Amino acid sequence: MLLAIDIGNTNITIGVFKGDVIDNRFRMRTKTEKTSDEYGLFIVTLLREKGVNPKEIKAVIISSVVPDIMYSFVSGINKYLDKEPMIVGPGIKTGISIHTDNPSEVGADRIVDAVGAYNDYEGNLIVMDFGTATTIDLITDKGVFEAAITVPGIKISADALWKKAAKLPEIEIKKPKSILGKNTVQSMQAGLVYGYIGQIEYIIKKIKNEYGKEATVIATGGLGRIVVESIENVIYDPDLTLKGLKYIFDKNSG
Repeated sequence: MLLAIDIGNTNITIGVFKGDVIDNRFRMRTKTEKTSDEYGLFIVTLLREKGVNPKEIKAVIISSVVPDIMYSFVSGINKYLDKEPMIVGPGIKTGISIHTDNPSEVGADRIVDAVGAYNDYEGNLIVMDFGTATTIDLITDKGVFEAAITVPGIKISADALWKKAAKLPEIEIKKPKSILGKNTVQSMQAGLVYGYIGQIEYIIKKIKNEYGKEATVIATGGLGRIVVESIENVIYDPDLTLKGLKYIFDKNSG
């Protein structure tokens, strides 16, 4: 079995692959204060709760955008799974060519998503990941990472709204039935969600217009579903990042 791990700013997403199939998946909060023992024990405990014998894990691959926790996290993997994980970074083969001004600035999460989309879908691709930030990337049908757009995540927008306005409450992020809010909470939800939908629709349209070619739109990420379900012709793939990690592992372990 392969353990595929994506470390994001808010959550750590973990998938267990049995062959080419994701057999189990779970998440944990990203917390910089955890020790290697805490990370290792937590992962081993989760695996056992899911009915997976930790000794069945034959390899581990990690992508991360949080450098501060990597030493403790990798040490936990070493100590409790007795594995040296493959880390997505310089020197790793991905099959994606990055054509931006500074390729080294492109985060591992964006590269992994690009790999997952390129291997599973055809044609030019617009790949969106709704996380702490929303990343939107253009991948050509030749596997070229052509351009990138970064947008504050919808949770960041919500937090800014209630933290910076003294009389506005903290709210649940969900789409109200109507944009015509009848109370404070509904008005905030309407502005956040419908406003975010409009923003994403405009960005997709603008990318296609400037690129001059059609592109398939693929979305992933926890809060992505409530946004993209209101946008036509968007494929939502919740396992895109984990699948990208599996493709990268396969490409580098032959």
